[in-house]
Amino acid sequence: MKKLLVLMFLISTSLFAGTINIAVAANVSYAIDDLIKQFNKQNPDTKVLVTLGSSGKLTAQIKNAAPYHIFMAANMKYPITLDNDGLSLTKPLVYAQGSLAILSSKEKDFSKGINIVKNKNIEKIAIANPKTAPYGKATVEALKNAKLYKSIEKKFVYGESISQTVSFSITAAELGFIAKSSLYSKKMKKYKEGINWTDVDPKLYTPINQGIIILKNAKDNKEVKAFYDFILSAKAKKIFKDFGYLVP
Repeated sequence: MKKLLVLMFLISTSLFAGTINIAVAANVSYAIDDLIKQFNKQNPDTKVLVTLGSSGKLTAQIKNAAPYHIFMAANMKYPITLDNDGLSLTKPLVYAQGSLAILSSKEKDFSKGINIVKNKNIEKIAIANPKTAPYGKATVEALKNAKLYKSIEKKFVYGESISQTVSFSITAAELGFIAKSSLYSKKMKKYKEGINWTDVDPKLYTPINQGIIILKNAKDNKEVKAFYDFILSAKAKKIFKDFGYLVP
């Protein structure tokens, strides 16, 4: 009986050993699988559990004691807030810099860049919720700087995260402002630059510096530290570049 109890204990502990929980901004959903695969080449026994969402909602979960070890946000604001609240073990660092693109599932004339939104045949435009999603905030900033916001505000269809906004862009709307990184996923490669999408001039919005922190409940967790170090490594930077990010 004692041997059976010991065996059951070893099995139960092994199920939870080497597991880390990371909260990840939705725009990173397209790159995260490749990042984890690369990380596991050197750390095969570490299981990485991922929760995706808007940075604002993930921050609210962390403040309410969600059991995450690492937070990879879509900007620096939310990690800085958590650090100021004493919920971080590390100071926020930039792991990648995101950029905006305009997407349509149908062929469009993108020669005028962001001014394509003035097309009278475009009735709905998808953007991420600017209250919770940094890419949504950047979209609003770009449109205001281009003197276009007021004339098209009524056309907006809001996604709660950038991944939902991508979905709306190719289903519920004629155009959508999305994270450029989403265009590098396998499902999105059929959409071609200049035909289905174009970059938003980066001069129109504040650079989207995406921040990472280790959260307080990961204290003394070596596997969490290993993943954190990997995300800031040259190997991870190459993957981010492959998915359309700029890297510091």
